[in-house]
Amino acid sequence: MKRHSPLLFIFLTIFIDLLGVGIVLPLLPEYVKIVERSSWSWLADNRALVVGALTASYALMQFLFAPILGALSDRFGRRPILLLSLFGVGLSYLVFAVAENLTFLGVETVIGLLFLARITAGITGASISTAQAYIADVTPPSERARGLGMIGAAFGLGFILGPAIGGLLVNISLQAPALFAAALSFANVMFGFFRLPESLPPEKRMRSVSRNLNPVTRLTAVARDPRVQPFIFGSVLFNLAFAGLQSNFPVYSDVRFGFSPQQNAIVFAFIGLIAVLVQGFLIRKLVARFGEARLALAGLTLMALGFAATGLAPASWMLFPAIGIVALGSGMLTPSLTSLISQSVSATEQGAILGGVQSFNSLTMVLGPLLAGTLFDLIAPNAPYLFGAVLLTGALTVLLSTLRQRFVTIPQPDTVVVTVDTPVHVE
Repeated sequence: MKRHSPLLFIFLTIFIDLLGVGIVLPLLPEYVKIVERSSWSWLADNRALVVGALTASYALMQFLFAPILGALSDRFGRRPILLLSLFGVGLSYLVFAVAENLTFLGVETVIGLLFLARITAGITGASISTAQAYIADVTPPSERARGLGMIGAAFGLGFILGPAIGGLLVNISLQAPALFAAALSFANVMFGFFRLPESLPPEKRMRSVSRNLNPVTRLTAVARDPRVQPFIFGSVLFNLAFAGLQSNFPVYSDVRFGFSPQQNAIVFAFIGLIAVLVQGFLIRKLVARFGEARLALAGLTLMALGFAATGLAPASWMLFPAIGIVALGSGMLTPSLTSLISQSVSATEQGAILGGVQSFNSLTMVLGPLLAGTLFDLIAPNAPYLFGAVLLTGALTVLLSTLRQRFVTIPQPDTVVVTVDTPVHVE
């Protein structure tokens, strides 16, 4: 077996998950129009909040199940968890595709099935922590940021091709993009079944997972861990802002600038292209030159500026440089922050700790879309982005203070940072 085959499967798994997100995001205004046809006046009047809740339901399930899947992978191995999760994602896309054909049963039925599909996807797609742990299993610490950057590249590629595929296939039908994503999921299950080896040998597995199966317990344990606590707090603020942008931007661009699904697809493809360039090709050189700490701080600074520019843009073309700055900052921040966390805990804790961190990220994916939708409906269309800039500035302040205290000075890139006795991001 070629050495790259396992990581190729991991790449494809994350790519397919984000491909589905990328396919759905530019189509959200079409689902907003479905919500607007509801006979329930509250649903019609709070369309942005309902669409945000659709995204939040997916994230809520990830919050509940990410630590469970991470802990289960520590006990039973990474391979079975990854394969079962990917199969479930494929099933969720099928439900999503069927929903649009049932409008004759009522708009509320369609909305209910859309929520069911996203809930199923959230439960079975909460495997990113397992994928991160797999990479941590098979890469040395010096190469970990690069390996984790591959996940970011898969995210970005999903955002490039997802919107493009969604914008193209929607001309056939609204359910065609979801059917395409389902087919890819099942194909990757077959590929992984034959080509994916186990990365965690039996002697390194946890003997029990009973304490880690409760997401609240895992969340509390990770939150109280002084090794990762400040990074988690900064990550929560960052993801709270970014989650609001992901779910709300198609509605914002539609209401303020009249963007079509195809135009939103171009924006998200632009975001993905930048993410691929940064996390897929530049991250290794950037880490070698500046180190994870500097990249994390620079990424947050760029994102805060980009959010403010998005909210204040007077013309539609200005959204592209503003969103480009956000994407550049996110591409620098996400793998760097995950690597800093990974370098702070032992090898046997990778799945559980990263699962706990991912559950925090999922919690922000619950709150972020709801917060953005509420600000959009009650204050102004650009309120989510201006408030997001404030949150990112807060995250920058927290990380800057933490890195100064922990390292005294930001370490040089050729220095291996070990923050505890044992060696060790975030849609």
